Amino acid sequence: MKSSFQQLIASESVVLVDFFATWCGPCKVLGQILTAVKADVGAAVKIVKIDVDKNQPLAQKYQVRGVPTLILFKDGKQVWRQSGVVQQEDLKRILDQY
Repeated sequence: MKSSFQQLIASESVVLVDFFATWCGPCKVLGQILTAVKADVGAAVKIVKIDVDKNQPLAQKYQVRGVPTLILFKDGKQVWRQSGVVQQEDLKRILDQY
C-alpha cells in the first residue's frame, strides 16, 4: 500500500488526500464537500480518501493527529495541509493556486 501511495502522489500532478475515519461526523460533511469540489475541478485534481483506521502507518508517516485532515501534494511534495472541515469555496480557491 505504501509504495503505491508514493507512486500515486508522484504520478499525478496535483493530489488531494483526505485522511478520514468512518466514525467521524465532520469527515462525512467534508466528504460531501469533496464530492462537490471534484465536480467543479474534474480531472485537474485527483482526490484520494485514506481511512486512518485501516492505514495507520500512512497516517503516522504524515503525522495525522486528527480527522479529517486534508493534505495537498504537488509532484509528490506536500504543499498544503489542514485539519478539520474546509468549506467548498475555500478549498476550491486553494486548489486553484496549484
